[in-house]
Amino acid sequence: MDSFDVVVIGGGAAGLNAAVVLARARRRVAVVDAGEPRNAPAAHVHGFLSRDGMAPGRLLEVGRAEVVGYGGALVTDRVVRIEPGFAVLLAGGRALRARRVLVATGLRDELPDVPGLRARWGRDVLHCPYCHGYEVRDRPIGVLGSLHLGLLLPQWSADTVFFPHRTELSAGEREQLVARGVRIADGEVTGLVVDGDVLRGVELADGRVVPRSALFVAPRFVPRAELLTGLGCATDDAGRVRTDPTGRTGVPGVWAAGNVVDPRAQVVTAAGAGCAAAIALNADLVQEDVQRAVAAVGARTRLATHPH
Repeated sequence: MDSFDVVVIGGGAAGLNAAVVLARARRRVAVVDAGEPRNAPAAHVHGFLSRDGMAPGRLLEVGRAEVVGYGGALVTDRVVRIEPGFAVLLAGGRALRARRVLVATGLRDELPDVPGLRARWGRDVLHCPYCHGYEVRDRPIGVLGSLHLGLLLPQWSADTVFFPHRTELSAGEREQLVARGVRIADGEVTGLVVDGDVLRGVELADGRVVPRSALFVAPRFVPRAELLTGLGCATDDAGRVRTDPTGRTGVPGVWAAGNVVDPRAQVVTAAGAGCAAAIALNADLVQEDVQRAVAAVGARTRLATHPH
């Protein structure tokens, strides 16, 4: 069984950045990744200083090269279980031994049940104005069911239409939207109109089609936290694993970073969380190293003083 100081599970921004920091700290580190990044459908990364506009796949490619360049190991596989101690068991049958583990497995986006939504996800069906708003500025924008997004998006486009869909708006909420210059298209959304692989409009149950070139939705963020809860990590009322500011969970030796514990983390935020976790992990390992060294010196001293 291969042994590492830290096994990082998940090779996105949080996991890779943590691995680079740990490898630069001369730790033996491995990153296990199944190759299914959340932002794969997106064309570009935004809001990341010096990396704005880079393709998500290219960002990960560069990150992986940096991990390897500093002596880290990359393992393409899926973790099926982490046993206390820690043995990280992979789907391919391999097992990795680790002194510490960092889980950075991200989350999955559960979209509203509207036909065609998933196929356009990350292209012209979007969720984050800070990630994609500038690219669709001044275009006809739609918002599906999220009052927060409905009030936010007029900053990017004066032509914003709110689709309540199955959401009941109060009189006060309608007043806020109208005050922001947002038009309201009542009725259930039944599908999208796509022509030439481009979103053209949003279709309502009564047959109306509202021309739109981008549609913002608010997915339900579901953390991929099964490995953490399987180890006994405590969760909050929203089902997210509890951590301290460095990503330390309540289970000794287990850290978590990125979208698996923070659904609002963007790429740059997740990378920063990975860095913070790596520094805390190394400090924890140093403390253990010191204890072992002191114990070893004590044992040698006792042996020299009282030889058999």
